[in-house]
Order: sequence, then structure tokens, then C-alpha cells
Amino acid sequence: MLDAQTLPALPCPDCGTEVAPHFLICPGCHRLVHAEELKKFAAEAAAAEASSDWTAALVAWRSALELLPTTSRQHQVISGKITEIGWRIDAGPARAPETTPASGGWAGGAAGLGTLGLMLWKFKFLAGMILLKGKFLLLGLTKLSTLLSMFVTLGAYWSLWGWPFALGLVLTTYVHEMGHVMAFRRYGLKADAPMFIPGFGAFIRGRQAITDARQEAQIGLGGPLWGAGAVAICLGLSLATGQLIFAGIARFAAVINLFNLIPIWQLDGAHAFKVLSRSQRWLATAAASTLWALTDQSNQIGYTVLLFVTICSAYQAAFVTPPAKSDRLSAVEYIGLMVLLTLATWFPIPLP
Repeated sequence: MLDAQTLPALPCPDCGTEVAPHFLICPGCHRLVHAEELKKFAAEAAAAEASSDWTAALVAWRSALELLPTTSRQHQVISGKITEIGWRIDAGPARAPETTPASGGWAGGAAGLGTLGLMLWKFKFLAGMILLKGKFLLLGLTKLSTLLSMFVTLGAYWSLWGWPFALGLVLTTYVHEMGHVMAFRRYGLKADAPMFIPGFGAFIRGRQAITDARQEAQIGLGGPLWGAGAVAICLGLSLATGQLIFAGIARFAAVINLFNLIPIWQLDGAHAFKVLSRSQRWLATAAASTLWALTDQSNQIGYTVLLFVTICSAYQAAFVTPPAKSDRLSAVEYIGLMVLLTLATWFPIPLP
């Protein structure tokens, strides 16, 4: 397969200047090299928006974005469209695309209740969504690289804890990663299937740049959201069957998802904190420290993870510059996930 570096230069149809295949602007007349393709993508996006197919619109706009210089006015306009459509996907017409708190006590309280209601709606249908998305969950299993890395990881965990616990741990990790994949796709972004690394979990690699910080935060939180759904399903199976293995899997999976909420490096919590205000970061710190203080020290792993969440959250709140605009939904989801996952780690089942 040829790449852009090996293809011959072609003359610009307007000025005749030789233009290399990887150029986006003609160096002679400054014409956009991919003008016709851009028109096609714009038409596809307009048709998708007219039918309220917002994800398809994002796919078309993102394809257009890749053909534009980052410094161009068109790039800025389309980036703005991508941000606006992201709000429509998450909230619909019921929630205005406003990222800063509403002014006034009653207005702020109403907005906060609306955000809490949206977050609770997500949690209410999360486990059901995972069960109903069986076809999507199987998608990653069609990739040979995913299957091979899963089997290697399963074998490693099997040797430590036996096959039932190993299988449960691998599957709950897989659900977490597919939560990220679903979020990538919801925003019209391409992403590879999960890859497992024994002892380190798994990861997803996006194939397109994320131009909106809020969408990046929601993609980051997509994994723990689906992970929390998997934890809830395992706890439900434990209560329904009386099998302690499901409770053990749920508790360990909760610890793993809680670890991912540490706001540092490339962990999911770091992406979420990019759209939290300083006050929201301090609120998350207060929640983490309270949960840490309430956690029994006999729960060594959960106790230690919450300590790291508290320390890193406090550092972010005190020393890292907050964004110009914050996102209330991401803040509520982050704190809500931290509370729910911590409660799952308190479940009275010993870890293997």
C-alpha cells in the first residue's frame, strides 16, 4: 500500500504549482488542496444534522477536519461544530450547552439538579445497556489481537487465582475498555479494539485527535461508567445465586475502576479533571478524603487507592490551572463513580 510520502506531486488545478500529496494548502496560490472532498464531507454532515443523526454528522465533520490546516479559520469553525454537536449527543434539547454554573442560587440549584438527574439516568440504565449491547460487546472479540492478548492475560491470572476469578477479571476489564470504545464512537471518533497486558489491565488507542476537552473527559469516564455497570451485574449475580466468586470479582473490579479515577498521567481521572473547575476539584478531593477516612484499613487495596485519589486530587486542585470553562456533568459523574465504586469495595468478601 502506497503512502503519501511515496506518491508523486501533482500540479494545482488553479496555478499549476507542484503540490506534494501530504500538503493541505497549495504553496503557490494557497488554495485548499482537498476542497472537493471538504464539500462532500460538509454535505454529508448537513444531511446527517437534518435527520438528527448527530454521530454521523460528527464522523463527517471529523473527516473534514483532518483535511484542514490547524491554523485555518475553517478548522476553528468545524471544531466549534464538533463541540456543539457533542453537547447535543449527551444532553439533547433538555440541557443547554452551558459549561459554567448558572448564576443565582435557585438557577444554580436547578441546573445542579438537572445535572444530577442526567447522571442518575445514566447509572439507572447502565447495567441494562451493557446487557442489551451484547452485539457491540462482541465486536472487540472479532479482533485477533484482542483475543490473543485476552488469552495470554487469562492464562497469567489463571495461574494466580484459578480460572473462575481470572475469567471474571478479564471480562470486567474488557467491559471497561469497551465503554471507552462506545464513547469514542458516540463522538464520531475512530478507536482500536482493546489490548490486554497482564498485570497492567488493558488499553484503547484512539486514531483521531480529540479537539474538545469535554468530549475527552466523557470518553475517559466512559470506561469507569461501563466498569461500574459490570460491577453491579456481578453483585447482582452474587445476590441471586449466592456464589461468593461473583462478589469477589465485583469487589476487585471496583478497585481497578477506582484506581483509574486517580487524576494523574493518562488515567481516566486525569482526563476528567481537565474540565473541572478549581472548586469542583476541591469538592472531589473532599469526597475522596471522606471516603478514605471511612474505609476500613483492613481493606488495604481500596484504602491505598483512595489515599492516592485524595493526594492527586488535592494536587490538581491546588497547583494545576483549571480550564476556562468547566463541566458540571463530568464533575458529578466523577464523584458519583468514586462513591459507588468505593461502596462496592466495602462489600464483605475477602479478596483472593
